Amino acid sequence: MSSLCMVWSYALEKPHTGSVFSLAWSADGTQLAGACGNGHVIFAHVVEQRWDAKNWNTPLIFDLKEGSVSLILQTERHFLLVDGAGIYVYSYEGRLVSTPKCPGMRTDILNAQTVSLSNDTIAIRDKTDEKVIFLLDALTGKALGDGKPLTHKMEVMEIALDQCGMSTDRKIALIDKNRDLYLTSVRRFGREQKISKIGTMVHTMAWNDSANILCGIQDDSFTVWYYPNAVFIDRDLLPKTLFTKDASEFSRAPHILNYVGTQVSVRRGDGSLVYSSVSPYPALLHEYSGSARWDDALRLCRFAKDQTLWACLAAMAMANKELTTAEVAYAAIGEVDKVQYINSIKDLPSKESSLAHTLLFSGHLQEAESTLLQAGLVYQAIQVHINLYNWDRQKFLQDFGKKETNKRFLQYSEGVEVDWEKIQAKVEMELAKERERAATTSVRSSMASRR
Repeated sequence: MSSLCMVWSYALEKPHTGSVFSLAWSADGTQLAGACGNGHVIFAHVVEQRWDAKNWNTPLIFDLKEGSVSLILQTERHFLLVDGAGIYVYSYEGRLVSTPKCPGMRTDILNAQTVSLSNDTIAIRDKTDEKVIFLLDALTGKALGDGKPLTHKMEVMEIALDQCGMSTDRKIALIDKNRDLYLTSVRRFGREQKISKIGTMVHTMAWNDSANILCGIQDDSFTVWYYPNAVFIDRDLLPKTLFTKDASEFSRAPHILNYVGTQVSVRRGDGSLVYSSVSPYPALLHEYSGSARWDDALRLCRFAKDQTLWACLAAMAMANKELTTAEVAYAAIGEVDKVQYINSIKDLPSKESSLAHTLLFSGHLQEAESTLLQAGLVYQAIQVHINLYNWDRQKFLQDFGKKETNKRFLQYSEGVEVDWEKIQAKVEMELAKERERAATTSVRSSMASRR
């Protein structure tokens, strides 16, 4: 006989296996194994939970237009409900927040894989064209930005919005027909949508409820992307921010139900529930980064002695323009060239040039150029393009005795008179103005601090 108790008995089973000589719980306390007298081993798992609290409020009851509810999604601030009549967003006080609508929407085919909800955004995959994802404001139900939906190059099978952070930084993860995992920003601000691949052969995924950490089952491994946003900051860092382990315990056709705290709930193909634990340190690092507690973040990484955490911190620091912390983190993972580049950024005389080269570090060439031009640093903007493009073509033409055929190059080479003395004088003038402006800014800031 085996009995599950906590002060009083919750469940009682009498298996026909003889006496139970030994019992052992799994690490997460949800599964039980017992060694029996007839040589059998019994297995059990907790199928129900009992919640006990002293501050339950009186439940709010409100009528629905149609009672056939097919889907409920929850976030911290509100929940989404789907029935035969439409989609509704309610607050937890029972107040109707919005009624989102999409062209050609059919509520009877919506499910948790084709609809996603965050505190400020709703994402719905189009049924007519499965490459299209509608992005809506959760508070108004209207389309975000210019109203244009997100369009992928291939049919989308599953979508998921991250749950934390500001609405301007909201990200959406999607799995397409090839089982490739992509990440992109929800809000574009007039820029071209940049969709970056972060995984392959991904069958199911889920975002953490308290930090922007993504987990998924990738081929035959369970993978956690501790900082998926690294793909937009320093793509080389992304593989170093991953945690992977064997996924054989999940059996065939598993589906991730949720990722709450440090525990991932997975439904196996046979219907049973399996739980997997994830390190609490990455979520803590996200918390420190979000509140600009960089000293605490450094102490955490030194305590944990984990290269994955150092890689996450390097990307987080660069995303927040925290160069000193980024320098320490890159040094910890042996990225010497990037440490040298960060040092060169710190030595730049003005904030504008420093910001531009930080943007350049993350591959944002257009934004870096705009920053320099707005500050009047034309020479530096030109120099950025010179450093990025391949100027070996001139040597190639000279070695093979060929002539330039680029029409634009020929046009400007004939129509523009090159006076190197004037060019050098303008360069020196711009550099002098930048140093003077940086010195003036430094004096003003020191006077303000004294006051």
